[in-house]
Amino acid sequence: MYECLDLFSEPTGAWFRHAFAQGETAAQRQAWPVIAKGDDALVIAPTGSGKTLSAFLYAIDRLMNRAPEAGEAGGSRSRKPAKGVKVLYISPLKALGVDVARNLETPLAGIAAQCKAMGLNPPSIRVTTRSGDTTAQERRAIASHPPDILVTTPESLYLILTSKARRILSTVRTVIVDEIHAIAGTKRGAHLALSLERLDMLTAEPVQRIGLSATVRPAEAAARFLGGARAVTIVDVQ
Repeated sequence: MYECLDLFSEPTGAWFRHAFAQGETAAQRQAWPVIAKGDDALVIAPTGSGKTLSAFLYAIDRLMNRAPEAGEAGGSRSRKPAKGVKVLYISPLKALGVDVARNLETPLAGIAAQCKAMGLNPPSIRVTTRSGDTTAQERRAIASHPPDILVTTPESLYLILTSKARRILSTVRTVIVDEIHAIAGTKRGAHLALSLERLDMLTAEPVQRIGLSATVRPAEAAARFLGGARAVTIVDVQ
């Protein structure tokens, strides 16, 4: 029932068991080992199959198990970690991005509570959205105090990458492209493919890419779009 939870820390595993008594879904069971290895992945699974959590949970677990930052509970005042976005979520639909940002609060709060119950001091994980509706004041706040997880659109990602604020993306380790069928093979998709390559030029090492879709076909073409010249493992549970 819980075949892959040994890939995660004890607090994350305990939270998942409590939250999902039925165990992992097929999408999660097949995607997590691929993602845990650091491979790029395209996850194709029906709506309601848990594919969003299959993309996010390993990255969240890694964030939760970092050392608390200065000023946080348990943090060292002398430690000055690099500020910046660690997980980048890209959706072609602003409304979906807002929903995902809101839904992330459940695992973040649940795992943090489990950490505290085990006597651990979890870091505070911040999620912020940035789209065409984001005000200038909010954009400045993102640039000066970047979140751990940034939820955005292809167009807003391009604007960040071509501005001084691009420095906040130099720390990204995971990028998640949702609804990939809606942009692969389009002008927006070509624009996003270029942005993903620009992102890799900012970071110390290539960013792990994870694509999500319920309907994309052919899967191989979507994988080539996501990875460019890189190999992408296709996890297809349709």
